[in-house]
This record gives sequence, C-alpha cells and structure tokens, in this order.
Amino acid sequence: MRKLVYVILTSLAVALVGCVTINVYFPEAAAQKAADQFIGNVLDGVAPAATPAPKQQKPAAGNDNRQQPSAMLLDLLIPAAQAADTPNIRIQTSATEAIRGRMHQRFQGALGSLLDSGAVGFTRDGMVAMRDAAKVPLSQRAQANATVADENRDRAALYSEVANANNHPEWEPQIRATFAKSWIEKARAGWYYQNAAGAWQKK
Repeated sequence: MRKLVYVILTSLAVALVGCVTINVYFPEAAAQKAADQFIGNVLDGVAPAATPAPKQQKPAAGNDNRQQPSAMLLDLLIPAAQAADTPNIRIQTSATEAIRGRMHQRFQGALGSLLDSGAVGFTRDGMVAMRDAAKVPLSQRAQANATVADENRDRAALYSEVANANNHPEWEPQIRATFAKSWIEKARAGWYYQNAAGAWQKK
C-alpha cells in the first residue's frame, strides 16, 4: 500500500512540474505594478523606492509536529510550483533607464507642453499622437511632430526591451497594453487620451 502511495505522489509531482514548466502565464499584476512605477518616475521624477524583503515568521517554540513523507513532498512541491507560476517582471535595465531619462526630459519640456495644450494625447495602444495640430503654431509643427516621433520610438523600444529582459519576447503585446492602461490612468487633468473605441476624451 505504501509503495502505491509513493508511486501516485511521484506521478503527481511530475505532472505538477510539467504544468509549471510549460504553462508560464503573463504576470499581469506584477506588470501593472512595474508600469505604474516606471510611469510615475517619468511623470514625477520620483526615484523608485526600495522594496523591503518580506519578513519570515519563525515557528512557534515547542511546535515540532512531525510530518509524514507524503505531506513533506507536497509541501516542497506546491511552493515551488507557485513560485514558478507567478514570476516577477524585470523592468530596470540600462536601456530602460536611458529611455526613462529621455522621456522624463520630454515630459518636462516639449511633450508636456503639447499635452497641456491638447495638441497631443495618449493613444489606446500605449503611444502618443497628434490630436489637434491647429493648437500648434505653424512654425513649430515640424518640431512637435519630431517630438511625437521620438517619444513613440522610445515607447516601442521600451515595450520590446521589457519583454526581452524577462526572456519572453512574446509578452510584448501584453506589456504594451499594460503600459497603455497605466499612461491613461496617470494622465494629468486636462490631458487627452483615447478610450477603448478610439475616441479622444479629456481627463
């Protein structure tokens, strides 16, 4: 009977590890947190706060309950499966830091002015676009278009870099969508953004 139990547990272990290895899903909550932090730093210039390490609870004194081998095996497998199934998002690389610096300068200068005037807005796909060119003097339109192009180039590079930094280039569309949501949520009052249908709205 004991041999049968070990055979079943071993089969279960192989099945669990197989599922975890093959099915690595996009960690949406971690990506949203990372996007919020990155965009907050771009818009506000606040340095990222260090995340404190979680405290480990010590077992209560005198609590030395012996576990059966089968229970110990499951205790080892389940945390490992959960850890592998909920990866974090790596967002800070030398490339993303350079991009963040350039974006911050734009938001403090030309791009910020274009957003304030309503000439430019956030698109629903995580980019920026000229919404009303008439709000830009004719003599400044070429520079405004160049600013929009530079910003979009950096945004495309950012989404690609984050996906590649996490060894999942196939995550790029989800990362772009996550950032798009965060850009809109963190837009300042008076700025324009596209809703899900693509129509411009003022925040």
